[in-house]
Amino acid sequence: MARHEGRVVFVRHALPGERVRARVTEETARFLRADAVEILDASPDRVLPPCPYAGPGRCGGCDWQHATLEAQRGLKADVVAEQLRRLAGIDRKIVVEEVPGAPDGLGWRTRVQFAATREGRLGFRHHRSHDIEVVDACLIAHPEVEAVGAEARSWNGAAGVEVIASSGGDRAVVIAPRPRRTVAVPDLDAPASILVDQGKGRTDARFGSGVLHERVEDREFRVSGSGFWQVHPGAAETLLDAVLAYAQPEPGEWALDLYCGAGLFAAALAEAVGPEGAVFGLEWETAAVRDAHANLRDLPQARVERGRVEEALDRFQIERADLVVVDPPRSGLGRDVVERVAGLEAERVVYVSCDPATLARDLAWFGELGYPLTDLRAFDCFPMTHHVECVALLLRS
Repeated sequence: MARHEGRVVFVRHALPGERVRARVTEETARFLRADAVEILDASPDRVLPPCPYAGPGRCGGCDWQHATLEAQRGLKADVVAEQLRRLAGIDRKIVVEEVPGAPDGLGWRTRVQFAATREGRLGFRHHRSHDIEVVDACLIAHPEVEAVGAEARSWNGAAGVEVIASSGGDRAVVIAPRPRRTVAVPDLDAPASILVDQGKGRTDARFGSGVLHERVEDREFRVSGSGFWQVHPGAAETLLDAVLAYAQPEPGEWALDLYCGAGLFAAALAEAVGPEGAVFGLEWETAAVRDAHANLRDLPQARVERGRVEEALDRFQIERADLVVVDPPRSGLGRDVVERVAGLEAERVVYVSCDPATLARDLAWFGELGYPLTDLRAFDCFPMTHHVECVALLLRS
């Protein structure tokens, strides 16, 4: 961030403390956006980006390939700390922890969404643009994603192509066709299920089952098509361990798993509370609910229902809980859900978040309602990007 004639300038491809020549790419009444096109005085944290497509006016997928991994984590820690301080009045030192599985910050992304040009070439959109940078390979894509060879093929008629590689050894290619177009699927370098995205959350299998299997410790989870799952190969187990360490579920307890997805946290909670306890999960996506039912079928003490948390807690007459785990989308919980969760009078609330700003906003509301922040851990689940995952513990005061 810099300043020019009284306005803030957000300078992409720069690092704190550097002196750069910047080209303005967007202008508003309050701020400017710019690209650093020449580095005059470089930061000691600067490195040569490993990807040939990284740089001003090129691929918008990675934010910080020009910084060391240590510097990237330091920047993410600063962002989390600043949001907590500014939005929640919480002053706390943050350390962003490495997630096992990508020691050099590359080759970790097991789910990659490519955009397709009119000619059927695959690539990634430029930052804040519809223009597409055509690529031959993606350095942050997992090797099993690259094994499919999607970038070397023509995908005429496609608006986008997602390639997925699961920890269970499955692969899938999900095609999003352009309106009123069909896509001829090319021969691939590695076997994969072929699915077509029909919109509104519906995906049809053209070849193969379209069901992927993810393994976390000694439990296997099925995930349908492009349904939600952590994209870093070490993230699911890392976050699960962090959640359980904070939640401390005990036999016989009554736990809620809100925004439960395919049931990763619900399964572990159900095993911990045992047959004398109970776990109730809520999830909106139909396919995820179906997956959760399959993943929890050996745990009769776990139940998952479809619904939006905003209304489903009342619809299912949930009035109390010993423990609540929430893992909302980037938009966070919002005031109404925070108040409803606080009203359950659980002893412990564990909040998993992928957005520091909405997390800090919600933590401020929880604090007002008797649930101050007790502890927080941050994880580098998305190396080379600005994204960071947090797990927060709130104890009822």
